[in-house]
Formats: sequence, structure tokens, C-alpha cells
Amino acid sequence: MATRPPASLPKLSRRARILLIIAGALVLLLLLGARLLSTYVDWLWYGEVDARSVFSTILLTRIALFFVTGALVGGMLALSLWLAYRSRPVFVPVTGSDDPLARYRTVVAARTKLFGIGIPVAVGLIAGASGQANWEIVQMWLNGSEFGQTDPVFGMDAGFFAFELPFYGWLLGWLFVALIVSFFAAAITHYLFGGIRLAGKGGQVSGPARVHLLVLIGVFVLFKAAEYFLDRYQLLLSERNDLFTGAAYTDLNAAMPANLILLCISVLCAIAFFTGAFLRNIQLPAIALVLLLLSGLILGVAWPAVLEQFSVRPNANEKEATSIEHNMAATKYAYQLDEQTVEIRDDYTGNTDASPDEVRSDSGTIPNIRLLDPNVLSSTFTQRVGRENFYGFPDKLDVDRYTVDGEEQAYIVAAKEINTSGLAENQQTWINRHLVYTHGNGFVAAPANTIDRALEDANSDGGYPLARTSDTQNPEGSGIRVEEPRVYYGELPTDYAIAGGTPGQAPGEYDTANDRSYLYEGEGGVPIDNLFNRLVFAAQYGERNILFSDQISDGAKIMYHRDPRERVEKVAPWLTVDGDPYPAVIDGRIQWIVDGYTTINNYPYSQRTSLGGATQDSLTGVARQADNRINYIRNSVKATVDAFDGTVTMYAMDEQDPVLKTWMSTFPGLVQPNDQISDELRKHFRYPEDMFKVQRELLTKYHVNNAQEFYSTQTFWNVPQDPTQEGALNPNTDADNQPPYYIYAQSPGQEQPTFQLTSALTPLARQYLAAWVTVSSDPEDYGKMTVLKLPTGGGQQLEGPVQVQNAFQSNPKFTQDRTLLGNQSVDLIYGNQLTLPVAGGFLYVEPVYIQQRNNQSYPQLARVLVSFGGKIGVASTLNEALDEVFGEGTGEAATGPADDAGSDGDNQQDPPEDGQQSPPPGDGDEQQPPAQNGGDGNPEVQQAVDDIQSALESLQQAQQSGDFAAQGEALQQLDEAARRYEELVGAGN
Repeated sequence: MATRPPASLPKLSRRARILLIIAGALVLLLLLGARLLSTYVDWLWYGEVDARSVFSTILLTRIALFFVTGALVGGMLALSLWLAYRSRPVFVPVTGSDDPLARYRTVVAARTKLFGIGIPVAVGLIAGASGQANWEIVQMWLNGSEFGQTDPVFGMDAGFFAFELPFYGWLLGWLFVALIVSFFAAAITHYLFGGIRLAGKGGQVSGPARVHLLVLIGVFVLFKAAEYFLDRYQLLLSERNDLFTGAAYTDLNAAMPANLILLCISVLCAIAFFTGAFLRNIQLPAIALVLLLLSGLILGVAWPAVLEQFSVRPNANEKEATSIEHNMAATKYAYQLDEQTVEIRDDYTGNTDASPDEVRSDSGTIPNIRLLDPNVLSSTFTQRVGRENFYGFPDKLDVDRYTVDGEEQAYIVAAKEINTSGLAENQQTWINRHLVYTHGNGFVAAPANTIDRALEDANSDGGYPLARTSDTQNPEGSGIRVEEPRVYYGELPTDYAIAGGTPGQAPGEYDTANDRSYLYEGEGGVPIDNLFNRLVFAAQYGERNILFSDQISDGAKIMYHRDPRERVEKVAPWLTVDGDPYPAVIDGRIQWIVDGYTTINNYPYSQRTSLGGATQDSLTGVARQADNRINYIRNSVKATVDAFDGTVTMYAMDEQDPVLKTWMSTFPGLVQPNDQISDELRKHFRYPEDMFKVQRELLTKYHVNNAQEFYSTQTFWNVPQDPTQEGALNPNTDADNQPPYYIYAQSPGQEQPTFQLTSALTPLARQYLAAWVTVSSDPEDYGKMTVLKLPTGGGQQLEGPVQVQNAFQSNPKFTQDRTLLGNQSVDLIYGNQLTLPVAGGFLYVEPVYIQQRNNQSYPQLARVLVSFGGKIGVASTLNEALDEVFGEGTGEAATGPADDAGSDGDNQQDPPEDGQQSPPPGDGDEQQPPAQNGGDGNPEVQQAVDDIQSALESLQQAQQSGDFAAQGEALQQLDEAARRYEELVGAGN
């Protein structure tokens, strides 16, 4: 008995079709509306930073990939469904009166266009949405350049592995997806329409169905042969051996020949499937399939495992020697650890006995020893120079060098940014958050090697940085002239700001206590003075005030994506951005300097490492890197972000980097050539921390010179734990690594002090000092790395960071000072422990801060710990601590507190009599009351003077009590009185 499906089913009514269309449109609007809105907002932003070529290139590439991958998968699926439907049996035999597939067959037959077109389109859309995300792979293939370095096995340029091989793998992957989807769709269709029947002994497959499915399998196996061919090259990135990345002995002598054999077998099997389809014989393809599976198990799995177990492991040091040598050479090149970059010196003996004269003669390092820890002093800067409650600083300050009064030295620097989260409750209106408090004001700098005065006990005043601010009122307040100190773009602003507008209509932006009507006139921001853009941003941020506020007037601009890292990441999404941007004054403007890395993970034989793991340490206040695995890195780009107008400018630092060349070809004109870097900007380049951390991690292994030494791992080093962290002195605690430190010092072999990034290294699983590494930030030898490798023989071992910290903690004098300084109301904070090469040995210097346990307190330097050759010095100043270690008079070489040098501690106010810390302005630009006789008999002027004096007294009382609300009211009264006084004086009174 046979049955034929009916020709048609009842159709949907016109009303039902309209309702379905409307529902589909609403769903599509919900899915795409937010995406289109975000795309338009991005398009406006890229126009602001003059990088719409980046936006358009990425967008067009994504669109092209969407249609290509969608057409590939959807098209092959549609073709497969069409062939299966066309070759269906005319009559579908059934075994009984009830056919369980009849109703499904009826539905499909009545809606052939819906299923035959709708399903491929839906699958194509899904595939396209997934495939468009891989635009970087395609662009690197289109624009890839050569490295000039060949691999040791195939002799091919590394550019093939970096740019071409990933694309071929990506393309094969989508071909496999298309074939698998097509195969299952064909099998289901044949089964639904009777081409495949499971009833009866063994079931039955019609001739057309057999041909269709065998051809699909044959094509799949043919592409599998291509995959075996490419897998030969992928072996150069093998991680079979835990010790190194690259083709090991087993890969070269078992897996690689196996891939060639399997390639040939796959081609033969594909021919067998095609032949079986032509002859309509399933036996030959079945035999071929069994052969392919067995050969894959034997040649691809069993044989390499046997060779590894019984031949390689018993003789691994000899068998893997060649592969290790290849890995060492490739890794040193890929991470810039080769002889061209790294100099390893073994002539530094690590002297433990130095005379006072030797220490005093070190005029490059000792006077420049950094006492201020940028990771501790953020709250100190906030309280002492932050002034208004809506200004603030990042959790981690920065270290840079400047020449002031003809002397170059290291400074702790920060931009005074707007911090809208610090607004008081009565300031938290939408207008205040987004239209009034829009920007910061000032660049703050403090000499890194000194403080105002020594602190004697927990309740005494002193130990503060000599922080000064260059802002709109005092452009040279810090000794560093800043012509445009307003900060609209920085690390703290996380929300949008609407700046500028028409005078009299816009509310005016808070600029200084004397000027609350400033209107932005820079180039930054996107125009928001037209109805359409206001509607767009109102929808983007879900804020109706943007649409209806009358205070957004002609000339207003909206600023978003204000973080420097975020701006660089959006302009150059192919860069990995360093986690610690820093501000620098370049030609009178505050510029954020952001380091960008080009990375890949497929450089042949180079060691793969986790970027997130290698850069993880105890440092806080920096952005953490994603846990991506890389095996090639270059600090190829230096980017600047103007703090006033947000302009992003990128410069090529390594113009020979093939990865950078590739992206410069993809986005021409985006990265400026190296010769466009001004001398002033180049002076403030720092060697980036994340790059150094990655190199430091690899250097612990790849400082060795031969494969046998590498395999034994006996001479490997470790990055020490940060000894200042809680629990670091417990051997059972897995503490974070010690971060590298920026110092201004004169290292061995240098003729003058330079700005450099340094780190101590210890032996594997031991705590004594094994080496000290430094990398220069000086323009003359930027990136030059020097390693002072200490001798291992003779029984002499220098104490490492953890051992020195143990010695500090157990020192009787420091134990006594801890008891004196640390109590229930005071916390001790250990600053960064610096390791400095001095007088042929290593000098350890560590500042110790105290902070009272209340909301208004902030750290102040209390003690300086010094260690050299096992001798410990503990004192309130570095000078005294050096005298304790080396003898009387040695400390004269160091820079002492400002008061000791005859300074009056300019701009530092005395503390209240009760010993509580207060947040005085301290930056030299606070308002001073006019002279009491300034009114010259005029009662109105005299009243204004009295009001100013009264407001100042109220402010002082509020600061002493720590009442921020009262401080805000006092500042407001002070501003009103000062404005009234200025108006009266300006009017001739």
C-alpha cells in the first residue's frame, strides 16, 4: 500500500499573515534596533577622533564575512535540501496503515518554499553572525607581510604561520561546518520522504540518497586530507612537551610522517566514496571509512604514544635537544630577548662590604632614591591637593621624570581629574553630574626622592610629599608649566559629559572657585545641539533629560568613551593596550601616554605564555590583561590621548615589526611614522610595565645558553613574591609576584643616572638573590635590557627581597618603632621595596607609611628601612638610615627632607593641634583673605572681607572635624564672599 501526500493544506488568513509580519518586524526591531543605535553612536565617535576609516574598514569586512560565511553554509544547505527533495521517491511505501512521518511530510510538502528557503536563510544568518567576528584573521591574510625569519623544519617564512595558516584553518573550519550541516539536512530529508527507511532488516537506502550522502562524505574526507596537510605546519606550535612549545622529537618523527600517510589515505578514501557513489555500491566506501578510522588511531594516536613512552622519555635530554634549541632561538627573537636587546653581565660580584666614601661617591643613585610609593599615595594627593570633593586621583599614581630648575629627576605625577562619584548628596543632580562638573583641573607633581619633613611619632606632622599643582590659576605651580590644564579625558570619568554651549543658556561648567561659567571650546566631543542627535543619545543612555533639557544649547558637545585606554582600544582594536596609562606634560598640554602591543600566538617554535598570568602581580590600580596565550609581542605603538580634547595620535615605535606593518597596510595613515615623534614627547616615554613583566617571566628560563642546561632547569630563576604583601613571609602562602619598579638611578656601566624599570630575580624555589634586571627608558638606548647575573659559587649568597623583609621585621629597632607607631588607631603600610645596585652590591630601600584609622586620614611616610650586606638601618629619614648602615656622614649623599635642606615646606600647612590629619589645599593656589584694611572705610567692602574671614574659619573647623558637608558649605560661602569682594573692588570701591 502506498500513499501520496496531499497537494496542499489550508492557508493562513490575510489577517493572520499581517499579524505574523508585524510580530516579525517587532522582533527584528528589538534585535537590531539597539545594535543599529550603538553603531550610529560609534560612527559619530569615530568621526570625533578622525578614524572613520577604521570604522568603515571593520564594518565592511564584517559585512562581507557575514554574507560570505552565510552564503557558504546557507547555500550548501539549500543545495543539499533541494537535491534531497528532488530525488525523493514518488510513492512512499509504508508497512502499516499508520505512517508516523506522514503528517510531517504533509506539512513540509505544503510549505516547500518556506522550509527550502527559510531554513537555509536562518542557518546562514547564524553562520554569518558567527563568521563576521573573525575579521582580523581575514585582514591579516589579505595584508600579511614577511618576517624575514624562517622556521627550522620547513624553511618557510614565519609570516606564513602568522598570517596565512590561521586563515586556511578558519576557511577549512567553515567548510567542515557547511558539509556537516548539509549532510544531516540531507539525511533527515531523505528519511522524511522515504529515501532512507529504517524498517526491515538493516533498513534501505534509495539510490539517489546513497549517491547524495556518499558524495558529501567524500568531499568531507577530501577536505580532511587538506587538514592533515596543514596539520604538519601546526606541529611547529605543538605543546606535547610541557617544557617548551614547538615540534618535539615525537612530533617530528611520528606525528609528521603520520600526517603525510593519513593525507594519502584520506585522498584514497575520498576516491573510494566517489567511486561507491558512481557505482551505487556502499561496500567500498564502508571499507574505506574503516581504513581511515583505523589508520587514524594507529598512526595518529598509538604510534606517537609508543615512541614517546619507550624511546623519547628515557632519553629526553638527548632526543629533545634539537627541538629545545629551536625553541630557545625562536622565543628569544619573538620576545626580544636575544643578544641585540639583552646584555647578560656576570662580572658584578655583589659586594657586601662598602665604605662610606664609596656610597657617598655614588652621585647618580643615592641622591635619587625614590621614597614615595605611587601605589600608596593616591589618598594623600586627594586630601592635600585635591581641594574640592569632586576632584580625585586614580588609585595608582605614576612615576615620570622632569627637568625643573635645570635638574632632571623622578616625580610622582597625576592629573587632577573629575570624580563625579565623589559629589555630595546635594550635588547629585543630573545637570551637576553631566553639565556642570565636567572636567578636572591641574597636573600634580611631587619629587619622588623627598618629603616635607621627618615624622617622629604617630601623632606628629610630616612625611608628606611636596606635591604642587599646575592649573588654570597657577600654570607653573608644580614647576612644570601647563598651558591647558583642564582634564576632560582621563582614568576616572566613567560617564558622559555635555560641555560647551551658548553663554546664558548653558548652565556653565565648574572651572575654579572664581569661575563657574566656563564653556568648553575645544575640538573634543560629538555635537548634540540638534534634535536628531539628542534623540539618539537619549535612547542610548535611557535619559529623557538629554532630549528635553533647555540647557543643552547650540555648540554643546557630548563626550563619551573618555578613558584613554578605551579610546586607544577602539581606534586600534588590533592592539593589546598596556594596563597603566600615565599623564605627561608635552609642550604645555597634558597628554595621556598609552603603550600598545602587537601580539600573535602562532610564531613557529616560540614559547606560548599567558599574557594575563605573566602580568599578574601585587600591583593594584591598573587594568588587568585578559588571559590570552601569546608567543610573540612587540611594543610597536606609542599612543597619546589629549586630556583636553581627546585627540588620539599613534606613533610607530618598532617600524620593523611585521605585525605592525600588516595593520598599517590594513589601516593606512592611522599610525604615524617614528620620525614624527617630537623630542619632548620621546623624553617621557617609559618602557611599559606589562611588556617588561612578560619578558621578565620568560627571562627566568631563557637566560640559559644550551639545551642541556635548559632541560635540567637547575639554573632557572623565579620572579620573587612581593615581600611587602600580607602573608608573603609565610613559606606556605602563594603570594603575588613583586612588581617591577621605575627608578631614576645610575646602573653599572652607565655614565649618568637614567630613568629605568627594574626587578630582582631569585633562583628556582629559593629566596636569595640570583640576578637583577633593568631596562632603559632613556631615548638614547630605549629598550636596552641589562641583566646583572650574580655568581653562584664561592658560598656567597646575597639576601633576596623576602629574606631582607624578614630581616627588617625582626630588627630590634624596627620592632620597637612598630610598637610606637602601630597601635589600635594606626595602620602600618609597607611601601615598595627597591633593589638598587650601589658600590658593587645591592642596596634595599623600603619606605614605611602610617595611616590613622578614620575616613579622613591618609598615609604619611614614617620610617625608611635600608639593608646592605646584612646590615640594617631604620630611621625617619633616608639620611639617618644610611648612616646606621654605612657609618656617620654617609647619609649626606642622599636627599633629605625639605625642611632639613632649609626649605620652609612651602604650601604645606601645619596640622591641627589635636594631631588629627586634615586635608589642607596645599597646592599654593588656595584663596587668601584680603587685608583687613582693604575696605578703606567702605562698609560693603569691609563686610565682604569679614565674610571671607568668617568662611575661612568655618572651613578650617570643618576640615579639622572631617565634616565634608560643612566643608562644601564653607567653600560655597567663601566663593560667594570672594566674588562679591572682587565685584566691589572692580567697581572702584
